[in-house]
Amino acid sequence: MAELSTFLRGTMVLMGAVFLSKLFGFVFRIQFVRIAGEEAVGIYSAAYPAFIFFLSLIQLGLPIAVAKITAELYAGKKHAEIQSLMRKVWKLTWLSIFIFGPLLFFTIPYIATSLLENANISTTLYIGLFTIPIAAFGGILKGYFQGLAKVEETAWSQLIEQFFRIALITWLLPYVVNQSSPGATAAAAMSLALLAELASFLYLWYKYKRVKQTTEKVVTYPTTPILEVALPSAGSRLFGSFTWFLEPIVFIKALAVAGVTAVAATNLYGMISAVYIPLLLFPAFIPYALSIVLVPAVSDARARSNRAMLQERVSLAMRVSAITGCFAATIFYLHGEHIVRVLFHVTEGKGYMQLLAPVFFFYYIQSPLHAILQAMHEAKAAMMNSIYGGLGKLFVMFVLASQAGIEEKGAILAIGFGVCLTSFLHMATLRQKKEAGIGFTFFAIPYLLFIIVTILRPVIWPLAEMPWVADSFVTSLMIFAGLIVFGQIRLTDIRLLRKLIKKT
Repeated sequence: MAELSTFLRGTMVLMGAVFLSKLFGFVFRIQFVRIAGEEAVGIYSAAYPAFIFFLSLIQLGLPIAVAKITAELYAGKKHAEIQSLMRKVWKLTWLSIFIFGPLLFFTIPYIATSLLENANISTTLYIGLFTIPIAAFGGILKGYFQGLAKVEETAWSQLIEQFFRIALITWLLPYVVNQSSPGATAAAAMSLALLAELASFLYLWYKYKRVKQTTEKVVTYPTTPILEVALPSAGSRLFGSFTWFLEPIVFIKALAVAGVTAVAATNLYGMISAVYIPLLLFPAFIPYALSIVLVPAVSDARARSNRAMLQERVSLAMRVSAITGCFAATIFYLHGEHIVRVLFHVTEGKGYMQLLAPVFFFYYIQSPLHAILQAMHEAKAAMMNSIYGGLGKLFVMFVLASQAGIEEKGAILAIGFGVCLTSFLHMATLRQKKEAGIGFTFFAIPYLLFIIVTILRPVIWPLAEMPWVADSFVTSLMIFAGLIVFGQIRLTDIRLLRKLIKKT
């Protein structure tokens, strides 16, 4: 019980940090949508996946290599080697920028005009490209602090970035919003993101200068060990960012086949990716925190050959994630459109939440499943499952969204298909690991409860008669009561939670 308490306490502390970061990011999105308008948000959202792909290409997995190698050198008190490592990584990052920067610069017109079919996106992409060196060097510094086990510097840098983004969007963007030129508004928003990234980098650089230990010993750290760690990590991340980069392209191309204009398709993609999906994923800070803690926790249990401890931790993590998914799916299915209207001032929902919420239940169990697979030396299988899910999503998206009469609803169903496919593949892989003691039943009762409450709630109490907070609270009480009746929340859980709160 003591070890379980430690596991839960660490998870709760991490949940608090992740929650703050998620909250700041969510406030930024609300302000951005309200101030910029739907078309500018669509342009920014269509450009953002390309920005992330560019960043992944230029970083080449170097931040992960820095974190891993710095941790090993720091454990051996090899401070001179750490400084040599950092000098080498700075040079490799500059080399990557000089090689890939011009190439990306000249491909932007083709990406904007031919692939995304909107020339207005090009300016936003150019500004995003100039943001990348700052983000790349910031990533190196984050990897350095992670290697030194100084997580607070990374956490503070993220909060500083989000704070500056919110402040700049709230107080500066209204002065530069151009209703007649949504492209200029999106470009201005990307410029403000550049300033926020710069503020985060300056904080990390200040901390780096204070922490860095100078030594008289001069060594040269070899390039090969760095690339041996960096390049495999880059390959995995590049594929993930590349499929995301393709998502708005496939979305816009498929809707064009169905007769939807590129501008209208860009607006739709912006609303789905900048409003509906972030709102659905906001409570995901709980399973995300669990997934971070699960890797060392499951690895520790396996190292001890303690099967009971392993199954206890896996079972608890999956039960908490499924319960979180039950609350999120039910509330967003019943009240999601109302919440979007109040928070984002978006009036035309068209039932998107009713399509997304039932399948995004499975997103909440996806990251803990991925973490457990990594801890059980199934990282390659987890990566392949994610690849199959990403490719399946893009294929189904083009097939469904290109059909007249289905259009954007087909794209939404494809996003849900990708989530379900990846989650079920993770479950099937983990089920083969008998020591984990997990099957397909842990989510069955929470999902059944989601179906029951969505049917009974409007019958018991009509929807939207109260403010959305009160309306959601009534629904939450019904879910909570159902979870107790079905034995998903136990009295022992509540007692343990009380003890943990008293200790923290």
